[in-house]
Amino acid sequence: MDIFETIAARHSVRGYKPDPIDDETLGRVLEAARQAPTAANRQPFRIVVVHTRGREEELARIYGRDWFTQGPLVLAVVAVPGEAWQRSDGKSYADVDATIAMDHLILAATALGLGTCWVAAFDPDAAREVLGLPADVEPLAFTPLGYPDQAARGTARRPLAELVKEERW
Repeated sequence: MDIFETIAARHSVRGYKPDPIDDETLGRVLEAARQAPTAANRQPFRIVVVHTRGREEELARIYGRDWFTQGPLVLAVVAVPGEAWQRSDGKSYADVDATIAMDHLILAATALGLGTCWVAAFDPDAAREVLGLPADVEPLAFTPLGYPDQAARGTARRPLAELVKEERW
């Protein structure tokens, strides 16, 4: 699958097979995140890999949908603001950089036949507790990672003409 096919094929998966993901495949997904561009190449993010079996109840505290723990893994992308580059006006790029890593991760997963679903509506306090995050680390996004249990459904997108402005707003 080329990059454009991968981008078009990516969709939010809300149903997973329990089939395991081999270490090589997981490594490729994680490597894609590591290769993501970050401001000043600071890489102010970490990825917490959580095996779901036996942890469904505590992971449900983070995000309570049944499909969240159906697959074999949940990945948490966290930002490390203290490592991030800051623009001259003080804007930290920690969240931006972690988000780019998450995007690389989900596109690589799609290219490898895996499903993901970007989850931002999670309980940050529960995430901190369940993952044992230090105070200076910010949970940013979660995704289940596994093989989809059904075929993709199309997702409507706004027309490009609504999203692109020429020269000025």
